[in-house]
Order: sequence, then structure tokens, then C-alpha cells
Amino acid sequence: MTKLTRESLVSRLFNDPKNYPYGFSRSGDFSINESKALSQYGVLIAALVDGEISPSTPEDENFLAAAFGKQDPQSIAEKAWVKYQKRINRPKMGSIYGSHKASIEIDGESTGEDDDISIELDEE
Repeated sequence: MTKLTRESLVSRLFNDPKNYPYGFSRSGDFSINESKALSQYGVLIAALVDGEISPSTPEDENFLAAAFGKQDPQSIAEKAWVKYQKRINRPKMGSIYGSHKASIEIDGESTGEDDDISIELDEE
């Protein structure tokens, strides 16, 4: 197994085909500089956050501190990583065309899928 080094990780380009299939620059979520920094430093930051390598420079320690929210992001790469994490971890929006019935809470009681709800309409 190859030993991971900082230099080998920085030389690889970071991409996320699941969340950004057309790339970061074409998503509209990131500026040009942010997408370049994320592509260049994303593999390194991901390895640092996952604990695959330990920080060897002050820049690496700043990446970790910004990623874990211990300090505000200072560099473009730190800002891009924090923004990327917020984007991929945001709650998914529901669809009105979903296949599951939603349970509705009325007066503190939850109605499930099998409960019948009667609605009274005022007829004029």
C-alpha cells in the first residue's frame, strides 16, 4: 500500500461526481477561485479531516481548524471547503410528488399513513 504524503494528495484533483457531476466550476455554487482551490486542495483536506494523514504544516492545521469550526476560514481553500460541506450536508427538500404519505400533526397528535382524516367544509 502506498504511503500517503502531502505532496501526493495536493497533486491529485478533487471531484465529487455524486453531488457535482459537472464539476464545481459549472455548478453555480462556487466562484472560479473557490472551485480551483477546492479542486486543488480538496483531496488533502478530506484526508486530513478523515485522519488518513496527520497535519505536517501550519497550513494543514488551519485547514483542520476551519473544517471543524474551531476558527473562521481564512484562505480561499478553507472557505471553499466549509462552503462545500454546507452544500452537500444541507437537508434535502421534499417533493409534492413523493410516493410516501406524510404524517400530519394536529393538536399534538400525529396522524400516520393509516389514519383517516375527516375534513369538515362549511357549505354556503
